Amino acid sequence: MNKLSKNLENFSSRKIDWNIIQNDMKIKFGSDIYDSWLKKIDFVEELKNYVLLSVSTRFIRDWITSRYLDQILKIIKTYQKDISRIELRVNEKINKNQETNTYTTDKEINKNVSFIKDTYLQYNRIDPNKKFDNFIIGPSNKLAFEASNKVAENISHYNPLYIYSGVGMGKTHLLNSIGLNLKEKNKVMFISAERFMYQFVKSIKSNEMVKFKEYFRNTDVLLIDDIQFMNGKEAMQEEFFHTFNALLDKGSQVIISADRPPNKLSRIQERIKSRFAGGLVVDIQKPDYDLRYKIVKIKTEELNVFYSSQIKISEEIQKFISSEVKTSIRELVGAINRVVSFSRIYNKVPNISETKVVLKDLLNLSENKLTIDFIQSVVCKFFKISKNEMLSSRRSRYLVRPRQTAIYLTKVLTSKSLPEIGREFSNRDHTTIIHSVKTIEKLKKDDPELSSSIDNLKNQILYNKENEI
Repeated sequence: MNKLSKNLENFSSRKIDWNIIQNDMKIKFGSDIYDSWLKKIDFVEELKNYVLLSVSTRFIRDWITSRYLDQILKIIKTYQKDISRIELRVNEKINKNQETNTYTTDKEINKNVSFIKDTYLQYNRIDPNKKFDNFIIGPSNKLAFEASNKVAENISHYNPLYIYSGVGMGKTHLLNSIGLNLKEKNKVMFISAERFMYQFVKSIKSNEMVKFKEYFRNTDVLLIDDIQFMNGKEAMQEEFFHTFNALLDKGSQVIISADRPPNKLSRIQERIKSRFAGGLVVDIQKPDYDLRYKIVKIKTEELNVFYSSQIKISEEIQKFISSEVKTSIRELVGAINRVVSFSRIYNKVPNISETKVVLKDLLNLSENKLTIDFIQSVVCKFFKISKNEMLSSRRSRYLVRPRQTAIYLTKVLTSKSLPEIGREFSNRDHTTIIHSVKTIEKLKKDDPELSSSIDNLKNQILYNKENEI
């Protein structure tokens, strides 16, 4: 047993051989993916419980993070079980004519950004790519952008500045931009509420609260992301309240982001919400069509540069994505990445139908927007019959098939129960509904023409503009 324990200890303590990891990635993901993406990863450093890697551009970082990072972590853990996460950073190339420093060093990027050494605060480094220059402005985010710009020009102009919006709207981008502008002449701390909580608990356990207070109160600019995650943690809220007051008293700037306005924060002390509301509170609303189209246009042009002439997303598809993906800017960029990925894999630009398939889970197709009445109307129009004829008790063949088709589509496209569907089809029994569904399922297998017609109908129902709320 002692020998086994020793072997396990050696397994845990040995350093990672990046060449072996690269070889395993090549085997797992295949040569195409490896050569296109994973080969571009550089090993930087192995720290206590995470690995620091780097890539040359933000696009490569985002692509790898969203698709391969979890699996890369699994590969690394087979050789070093103590590694619990990967930090993938962007290294900006500097002038090739300079003889020294091909990449901006970590110290240069994070100069004057205070953090507690060897803790998770290192995870919260300011991203040099999220700048005011590449924040795309529209009516929905202009006020938040202007307020952030003012703070970056003149500390304590609005104090605190509180920015809120739904996920993926650009809050973190604005906080990062403020930090980038101010870090040259000020001590800047940029951290998420969740990381603040982690450091608070760690400091209590290690009896280092004096050091914790010193770090957080001896800063010129404190940026806290996603403050809503501080809910319910009374002791931490108490410490945050005193830190917040200490910073305001000495003229430091505090910038906060959240997913809701101060008065809607749940399980946050009233005095903290009051302090938040006492500053400038601005929101970022959902982007309108013009802003979405502007973002799609710019991101597509960036990809054209990145892939040279390989990728040409048509104007029609750009407009379709801008029109249909409305939830957040992050999902909008994700939609573009999906279309680009399709183009590279199949060496073709998808048409509208293929784009709908690629983006099916991002499009505004909530089943709650589908009514049985709407489905009936589309089917009646397709088969050139009236709704009264469809809902009648007549059993003529030219009426039975459309009726069964409408029942089948209602069952497939909504979450309505069989009795509910039966009531909407002139109080038909649920056994009739089951029979209709089974009949169409069988006919779809045997009749390619009918199967094609039903697919066309489904497409009309899901993507018809009349169906939007």
